[in-house]
Amino acid sequence: MLHFRSSTVLKELFETALKRPLSCSRQKTWLPTRHCRFGTASVDARAASARLKVLYAATHRPVLRAAPRVASFRSYCTKTEGAVELDEQLKKDVVGGEEHGDKRKHANVLPSLEDLLFHTVAEGQETIPAHKFLTALKATGLRTGDPRLKECMDTLKETLRNTSDGVTLDRHLFKKCVQSNIVLLTQAFRKKFVIPDFTSFTSHIDELYESAKKLTGGQVADYIPQLAKFSPDLWAVSLCTVDGQRHTVGDTKVPFCLQSCVKPLKYAVAVHDHSTEYVHSFIGKEPSGLRFNKLFLDEDDKPHNPMVNAGAIVCTSLIKQGASNAERFDYVMNFLKKMAGNEYVGFSNATFQSERESGDRNFAIGYYLKEKKCFPEGTDMTSVLDFYFQLCSIEVTCESASVMAATLANGGICPISGERVLSPEAVRNTLSLMHSCGMYDFSGQFAFHVGLPAKSGVAGGILLVVPNVMGIMCWSPPLDKLGNSVRGIQFCTDLVELFNFHNYDNLRHFTKKHDPRREGGEQRQFSFGPMDYESLQQELALKAPLWKKVSSTESHQDSSTTVVYRMDKVTERS
Repeated sequence: MLHFRSSTVLKELFETALKRPLSCSRQKTWLPTRHCRFGTASVDARAASARLKVLYAATHRPVLRAAPRVASFRSYCTKTEGAVELDEQLKKDVVGGEEHGDKRKHANVLPSLEDLLFHTVAEGQETIPAHKFLTALKATGLRTGDPRLKECMDTLKETLRNTSDGVTLDRHLFKKCVQSNIVLLTQAFRKKFVIPDFTSFTSHIDELYESAKKLTGGQVADYIPQLAKFSPDLWAVSLCTVDGQRHTVGDTKVPFCLQSCVKPLKYAVAVHDHSTEYVHSFIGKEPSGLRFNKLFLDEDDKPHNPMVNAGAIVCTSLIKQGASNAERFDYVMNFLKKMAGNEYVGFSNATFQSERESGDRNFAIGYYLKEKKCFPEGTDMTSVLDFYFQLCSIEVTCESASVMAATLANGGICPISGERVLSPEAVRNTLSLMHSCGMYDFSGQFAFHVGLPAKSGVAGGILLVVPNVMGIMCWSPPLDKLGNSVRGIQFCTDLVELFNFHNYDNLRHFTKKHDPRREGGEQRQFSFGPMDYESLQQELALKAPLWKKVSSTESHQDSSTTVVYRMDKVTERS
């Protein structure tokens, strides 16, 4: 059998060639052809013609067999009757071809992403210690426990177990470890994430944390007995960017209850399940200007917004209507776990019992809402209040809550899992209400000074969202007189004073603040004379293969041309 694989064009060329009489068609003996890769642009016309002649001759012979496949090259045509096996000749051809391929690789073929990453990390060395790679990875903001890097980390552990010293990786082993996640790793090490200089940025975050830590004012909430047990010295900040870069400082692994921080999350679930129109047929959109637990409705006898207790209770009644509380609770918990990238989301039964025993005000609000017919028809008000208390008692850590905030910042897609959890409509509406109503009676002041969507809770948490950039969770139990974390408010204020994250900071002209984001790609500039353009273009193709021309401008003062190159952001597609 003759093995012949080619493009459609070559097939047509082959069929045409068979119709022509070839001088070699009557030869009694023939030699094997040199190997070739069909479809390769570099094959010249004479070589192609020779191969077609051999193939034509082969079709007229009675018995043919394919030579064994060698390496990755196409199969050879060999004579079976009266011919000597040509394995040695084939091996020589392959070796010669490999040498030619190596020369061509060094001359024209660009290095792979894996090779470039190896050079970036190795810094001229022939091997890379595993700890050096992991340290460099951490500096980009990625964690070894990132779900997106699971395959890479598993391969790394297995590879190190099989190495002689269990520590170092040569080029081949390194490429084997990183190839499954090469796009993400290339983005990280080429500083193509939303915060390119993550180490510098986090050093500023640590300074802001230490500054706020010095504050000693505020009182721990005691109207819910279980909350009063937390130490006033606890203080933590965690952040997660939309690219999954993580940073934590302080008591970030201590679980605490979401309390009112769950209100925007369950509102998002309700809008995701139903629609904006349906949800807001029961709840308004306006700030109330009153305390969060007031028995007060708007002129349409609806709660003012989903961020006050009355609106949150009605919003709770809209989730999985008709299902049991157990089913509804599991449903919301699964949503929150997806938002947190399957990081810690728990439940404090002690807080739930404490909430229910001390929830007279909320029961009063519930009966008032029932009297005004604010619930969907057939709603069991006491069952809804139990569900409301359960959701307030859901536990998180600063780390897991920061991923939830980052999911909101990322338009409803969890940064560390890549899964869409919420619809864009639900996220947009949630952030709008957090911006106008999320900080109790301090919402206007917060919108003015900080200018970012946020939601506070009486447990001491502040869920802060920087849209398209990151999510942050601050947690410190001492509260001010309006029910917001004292240290959390200070941290958010200082953050926006240092970085241009305020919603109305002009990114182009507000030069007094730092902008840690990457705008339009990292750029490199090269200047050269007009006559050297072609030669420099070739040089750039070799020295900076991943950078492409995006714009050019002429400078009339020195008669030179400036070309700006950047590497486009590479995205993984599922």
